[in-house]
Amino acid sequence: MADLGFWSIAAEDPDHLAVVGPDGAEIRAGDLLGAANQLVHGLRQRGLEPGDSIAMVLPNSVEVFELYLAALQAGWYLIPINHHLVAPEIAYIVQDCDAKVLVAHERFADACAAAAKELGFPDERSFAVGSVPGFLPYDQLKEGQPTSLPTDRRTGAVMNYTSGTTGKPKGVRRALPTADPESTAIASGGMLLLFGLQPHDDNVHICGSPLYHTAVLVFAGGSLQLGHTVVLMDKWTPEGMLELIDRYRVTSSHMVPTQFHRLLALPDEVKARYDLSSLRHMVHAAAPCPIEVKRRMIEWWGPVIDEYYAASEGGGTMVLPEEWLKKPGTVGKAWPISEVAILDDEGKELPANEIGTVYMAMPGVEFEYYKDKEKTESNRVGRFFTVGDIGYLDDDGYLFLRDRKADMIISGGANIYPAEIEAVLLGHPKVGDAAAFGVPNEDWGEEVKAVIEPAAGVEPSPELAQDILAFCADKLARFKTPRSVDFVVEMPRDPNGKLYKRRLRDPYWEGRERAI
Repeated sequence: MADLGFWSIAAEDPDHLAVVGPDGAEIRAGDLLGAANQLVHGLRQRGLEPGDSIAMVLPNSVEVFELYLAALQAGWYLIPINHHLVAPEIAYIVQDCDAKVLVAHERFADACAAAAKELGFPDERSFAVGSVPGFLPYDQLKEGQPTSLPTDRRTGAVMNYTSGTTGKPKGVRRALPTADPESTAIASGGMLLLFGLQPHDDNVHICGSPLYHTAVLVFAGGSLQLGHTVVLMDKWTPEGMLELIDRYRVTSSHMVPTQFHRLLALPDEVKARYDLSSLRHMVHAAAPCPIEVKRRMIEWWGPVIDEYYAASEGGGTMVLPEEWLKKPGTVGKAWPISEVAILDDEGKELPANEIGTVYMAMPGVEFEYYKDKEKTESNRVGRFFTVGDIGYLDDDGYLFLRDRKADMIISGGANIYPAEIEAVLLGHPKVGDAAAFGVPNEDWGEEVKAVIEPAAGVEPSPELAQDILAFCADKLARFKTPRSVDFVVEMPRDPNGKLYKRRLRDPYWEGRERAI
């Protein structure tokens, strides 16, 4: 068996299938290592030094892993940028992270070229996969460079930017490890080991969500470090995923509840078409999962649906399916190396079963919001930090989430948690996607509004709205039940399932100010 760490694995078994590209191209470990080494040599020739940053705006592709493996052995920070952002948003992150190099894909040429122009970013440090005006070809970084391992190797890191739901996004920055890349490889695969995924062991990881997301790259990159094959999807589709699971005997993935909902909506004859017996650990996170949706996934796929709750900043919980079935709705207990506490608005710890703000800590894992000391300090209480989620710990220490504090509805003094309402709405057979939030009410402050994306083939109508409200009436307390329903053609979600709820809510509050 090969040692852990991609570099050691590739040296010992260069023919190991490391990555299957979205186009089906099969990339061997030796070739991927050679390309990453060439990038290190090429970028060093262009003046990059340890601690410098590389920003990338790329779709799921082999180039993401080339840059990832180059940065992690040359002491650079790699900054993945959401490719759905517009030019000013891309420019902000490129400037904020002090990027010395920008790598973009021609699919996002307009936004990236405009961002580079806005910043006056030097052409000689701008590189394109494909053609982007003013950018040099990405392959120039590798041309003529040796494929041999570079000298003076040191460990780099990925610096992700928070989503910016409450202001501009901030980079979550940690000090670079002092250990060599091989020694830190096991940490890169730590999340997979936490769920029982073993090194090598014929494991195959399928990646259907965008690699610019923190957890998606953590799981896919960690899979490479543990000797697993990574199968990339460019655009996720439910049947497309099933086909690839069957073809490559996939064992693991990182998923979100929206994908579960869309998988369950497939016709039974489509579901039965594919062999899913290889699945071992299909891990999900990033958004609340309705209890019934998860229960149905476990019934279909078996006890392979694992869950966790965490943040880019560090710390978290996890729960395996057997535990979850005993405590439906929980996101689990704290990791062995993590702590979770529920605090009130004064920073005092609350007893079991009382709802408050979720705080976490992970001893020895420090971070800062890059260039924002005030934000770094404002979300902390002692050793704990929060990302603004609300929940409670039960008597056994299991965490149950309610919502984000910013999304909580306050109606007539009662706290209402949209996730509970959305779970009910998603149970309606004609609902494809759902969001609930507060809109102005003169008497109560806020009332509950439901926005619905109808299921495929279903037309919105006043009759459908009334049917949905009636469906909720005996499943939710009256004060939680939506007062009205509006329809949208498509819910504003990113490909990883994150709902941009402010885009839905803000028009209803134009000229008004929310209390929270």
